[in-house]
Amino acid sequence: MSKLTVEATAIPDVKIVTPKKFGDHRGFFSEVYTAKTFAEAGIALDFVQDNHSLSAQVGTLRGLHFQSSPFAQDKLVRVPRGKILDVAVDIRKSSPTFGKHVAVELSAENWRQLLVPIGFAHGFITLEPDTEVIYKVTNYYSAANDLGLAWDDPEIGIDWPLPPQGATLSDKDRKHPRLRDLPAIFD
Repeated sequence: MSKLTVEATAIPDVKIVTPKKFGDHRGFFSEVYTAKTFAEAGIALDFVQDNHSLSAQVGTLRGLHFQSSPFAQDKLVRVPRGKILDVAVDIRKSSPTFGKHVAVELSAENWRQLLVPIGFAHGFITLEPDTEVIYKVTNYYSAANDLGLAWDDPEIGIDWPLPPQGATLSDKDRKHPRLRDLPAIFD
């Protein structure tokens, strides 16, 4: 019996990974990441850092973020509490899916994880209060290589489920360039 399932998305390089959950009267147990099991499923990445965020309000939008080389990162995103709409945008200029995106709901209930490869901008919006997001990355944080893409770029056309008051954003996330103004970072 496999310890996880891997599903393709509309952009084949972005994958939904769902670890098995084993429950009984005490609660549950799940191996959310095991290098060997992931490698057997065709995902052989060397994760070096785990990040954890808490967003108190529904409608907190973080993104769209990525790091440039030599600090580019693959990400494996999961939600142990709450619910998000997680988005990956292809920013590889030579890709046939350049400028396209995948949006996947991740929650504590559905136990899905999203694998966001290098060459994609990543962001999410919270759909429940007090949502926690944990993501593994394959490279260390570098402020000099920390970049972003406008979350509301109409050319990308992400259908964010915004609350009536709009998104809660950081000042940094309000200032990212649109896709057409982004230099060719990933070819």
